[in-house]
Amino acid sequence: MRTGASYLRVIAFLILAFFLLEFTIDSGEQMAIEKYPIIWAVLAVLLIFAMAVEVISESLKRILYQGMSPDARERYDLAEANKKEESFGWIKGQYKNLLGSKPIEKEGEIVLDHNYDGIKELDNTLPPWWVYMFYATIIFAVIYLVRYEIFNDTNQAEEYDIAVTEARAEIEEYKRTAKDLVDVSTVVLLTEAADLNAGKAIFTANCVVCHKADGGGGIGPNLTDDYWILGGGIKNVFNTISEGGRAGKGMVAWKTDLKPAEMAQVASYVLGMHGITPAEPKDPEGEIWIDPDAPVDEVKIEVIDSTQIEVIITEDTVEMDLTAKDE
Repeated sequence: MRTGASYLRVIAFLILAFFLLEFTIDSGEQMAIEKYPIIWAVLAVLLIFAMAVEVISESLKRILYQGMSPDARERYDLAEANKKEESFGWIKGQYKNLLGSKPIEKEGEIVLDHNYDGIKELDNTLPPWWVYMFYATIIFAVIYLVRYEIFNDTNQAEEYDIAVTEARAEIEEYKRTAKDLVDVSTVVLLTEAADLNAGKAIFTANCVVCHKADGGGGIGPNLTDDYWILGGGIKNVFNTISEGGRAGKGMVAWKTDLKPAEMAQVASYVLGMHGITPAEPKDPEGEIWIDPDAPVDEVKIEVIDSTQIEVIITEDTVEMDLTAKDE
């Protein structure tokens, strides 16, 4: 295996084998060679096989060449030389055309009358590639002038600002779709059925022991009422699931057991349990939580006793005690 063609064939065979393995082995989002390191061993075996084939082929050629008569060897060598000349003849011809120069035997046709101590000057034409590039720069300059100076198209600073804005939008979209990048500052309430079903499965597997299947509460608090120990809403519930509850007596942190996307799903499912009537509801714990982002016209009225009514406006909390008058 001493010729350049042999090395190229071996490399091409190895690349082909690599892509065939990648496309035929199901490895999910990972590359097959990363998920299954055994593929490295398979490629090594294929490399040895390809090298062996080339070595055997070259050995057979050498044996046959040694068995030829002198005349046959001469004809073979001549045929190989002609083959190489034909292979590179077109390339050489194109290279000479690009140079645009005359061969040495015809330089007498372009010698100028200038003579400096026996040194003569040739009137060679410019190489075609150089001329074409010069014409291209003229065309580019005209288009550039018309576009940016006459029609005031977007300049480089504006293009930069546009590119930065597009990149930021792409990053935000990526963060929105890449659910495992979510954190307490970016989490949003999930409403898709698939997410809620996934949250229900996680809740059933991990949370029913303390909160019961209907969220009525057991060791843990009731999840269906308006009272929250560490705050309600998607961000507070997500943070409680991630970091755990009160030190020493609250829920353990789940951030090492659940992915961010899973915590967002179960938090959304928990919030969806609000308002249902559990079989054995636990007494309220904590305080009533009011969403600061709720619409200002969303008013909740709660009867405290027979003579007082508490009016709560959910943006700026306003409490009004209305004493009933006897008619």
